[in-house]
Amino acid sequence: MEKQKVLFILGATGSGKSDLAVKLAKLFDGEIISADSVQIFKQFNIGSAKVTKDEMQSIVHYGIDLIEPNAEFTVYDYVEYTKKMIDIIAKKGKLPIVVGGTGLYVKSLIEGYNFGDTEKHSDYREELEKEIKKNGLESVYNKLLKLDEKLAKSLDRHNPVRVIRALEIAKFGSNKTKNNVCEYDFKIIATSLDRELLYKKINKRVDQMLESGLIDEVKAIYNRYGENLQPMKAIGYKEVLKYIKGEINLSEMSELIKKNTRNYAKRQLTFLRGLKDVDYIDNSNKEKALMVAKEDIEKWLK
Repeated sequence: MEKQKVLFILGATGSGKSDLAVKLAKLFDGEIISADSVQIFKQFNIGSAKVTKDEMQSIVHYGIDLIEPNAEFTVYDYVEYTKKMIDIIAKKGKLPIVVGGTGLYVKSLIEGYNFGDTEKHSDYREELEKEIKKNGLESVYNKLLKLDEKLAKSLDRHNPVRVIRALEIAKFGSNKTKNNVCEYDFKIIATSLDRELLYKKINKRVDQMLESGLIDEVKAIYNRYGENLQPMKAIGYKEVLKYIKGEINLSEMSELIKKNTRNYAKRQLTFLRGLKDVDYIDNSNKEKALMVAKEDIEKWLK
């Protein structure tokens, strides 16, 4: 039996992957599934660069605004949800297109990870949280590196929620968790930009987010739910939270978001280099990038 074809459009934040994905969805009658760990939460809009209805251009998008801000969403939840959506899209006779930058989500699908047997271990989580407070996140991340280096390098090492969950998986998951085979015939296209141009786009995007009301967005969520939310630890939100609490000034907050986003883009690029069979497409010329991607995908579909 032939495997279901799934197209992945990956790339560093700010490299134009969402825009390219919409154009490709139009060309190949596809529907898009987001692979972003913040966009799944309602109300986290500006800081997550959530696609607007206008930007969707009538292409159906899944994986956005799934749950309330105070809910919890694990990698296992994402994999199970995305598998269901892939089946739904395929049954329509359309091409499933997974788009995003959360490495652990993507890796879980591509490498066929199965987290179903890895339940939550509250005592272990509490133990890790105490260690983070005492020795810093780096010490806990190093534990993960020793247990499962590939898993460690696929996630945001500065996100305590992701690091703790990954350690839980590495420690309590069965061997099957790490050695499953992907059930899809996938193709990976990654948008790329010159490093200097990428950083300029990132800096400009942060300025636009702040102009669009990011601070008010964070204030509204914080006033209603407090700060102990899973997505509040994401870049763009944690820095604004520091500003709201008076720990840093406006200028420091803006520069910190830019710096952390640039560093995150570096980690995304490192993650991509660890994947096999990635076709990089220079997205500095969008028309040319679309043409190259189109030809590439046509060969794969045949």
